[in-house]
Amino acid sequence: MDASLEELLASLALTPRGELRSMSGGDIATVYRLDTDQGAVVVKRDDGQRLAGEADGLAALRAADSGLVVPEVLGQADEWLVMEALHVSRREAGDALALGQGLRALHAYRADEHGWPRDNACGLTPQPNAPLADGRAFQRQRRLLPLAAACHERGLLDAGLRQRIETLAEGLERWLPDAQASLLHGDLWSGNLLYTPRGPALIDPAVYRHYPEVDLAMLTLFGAPGEAFFEAYWNGDAPADWPRREALFQLYPLLNHLLLFGAGYRGGVERVVARVEAYQD
Repeated sequence: MDASLEELLASLALTPRGELRSMSGGDIATVYRLDTDQGAVVVKRDDGQRLAGEADGLAALRAADSGLVVPEVLGQADEWLVMEALHVSRREAGDALALGQGLRALHAYRADEHGWPRDNACGLTPQPNAPLADGRAFQRQRRLLPLAAACHERGLLDAGLRQRIETLAEGLERWLPDAQASLLHGDLWSGNLLYTPRGPALIDPAVYRHYPEVDLAMLTLFGAPGEAFFEAYWNGDAPADWPRREALFQLYPLLNHLLLFGAGYRGGVERVVARVEAYQD
């Protein structure tokens, strides 16, 4: 076992029993399960800055006390993160309702500024979070324009599509109202959502504050959380422009996937741009 990990475990009063065992889900970080005399833990190995951002995000989600399960961070140092191991179970009939209610409670934690006190990462992509008072400006300056430029520089986005994204970003004030910013998971696709005997659990966050529909749009990008989820989340108060917001807020994660995984995601980027463009201001 790595000496720096042994030192971290000792500082946490955790006594290993056996060796690290690889777990699935380590596309970005390397993830292990480790049995200790004090119980099982999850150990992640990655760049220290990314892990510090993840630890910070998990702590913020736990502090929100939304009713959703969030693993406790036990310690983080250098390239290692040690956290509570969750017992994963099958999805139960009431989990969609619990997820909708829990996410609604999480998003009720609001602030006047969009962003976060520190930068973090969405996958391998650095995520700038310097706060801005206006949500439209934050979406434009911290999300859409930097990623569109990065994709263009790597030859993944042609000049025409980049210009369409820039035009969309510059026109947000024409239709998207400013609002207080909600606490977000920030990368809420199905792989970062687990089901446990205690209810739905959130892992691997990229936390910041922004429009709450950001998390919803990510949930629907690669799947469908179901009608029961939306009934619980909206609680009879769904915004009339949700379909347009869904398309808008799917653009950033699709640009990120284009940047990370290549040209196969270009068609998805173009489709959501066209969906936003189809609406009349």
